[in-house]
Amino acid sequence: MTTCSKILSKTDTSKALSLPTKFFKYSLPSFNGGHAVSFQAMDESGFVWTFKCSTRKKGHPKPVLSKGWLAFVRNKKLKVGDKIKFSVLDPTAAVPSYGVRAEKEVKIFGAIFGYSPITAPSIP
Repeated sequence: MTTCSKILSKTDTSKALSLPTKFFKYSLPSFNGGHAVSFQAMDESGFVWTFKCSTRKKGHPKPVLSKGWLAFVRNKKLKVGDKIKFSVLDPTAAVPSYGVRAEKEVKIFGAIFGYSPITAPSIP
């Protein structure tokens, strides 16, 4: 199972999520010569989210999630410092299936102790 995790920045929680190029290159659906592709990912509650991933037309491709991403952020009440994980559930399938998992930052006495999965039901 291929995974990508990222601790969220201010830009990730307010505009769009930038993804590591490595995950984009090997795990996301094919752009088929274009610069954008939509895909679906199931969260831990079983809700399926539709995201749009796009790249710059010139220079470094820098993939970002735009459409659907901010609704996910609001629904999960994500903040700077929280973590997001995307995974390819079955990389051998003709049409890959994806999972998405949001995790809240857990602090104890101001120090980051770890991350806890958000298990609340998703209703956008």
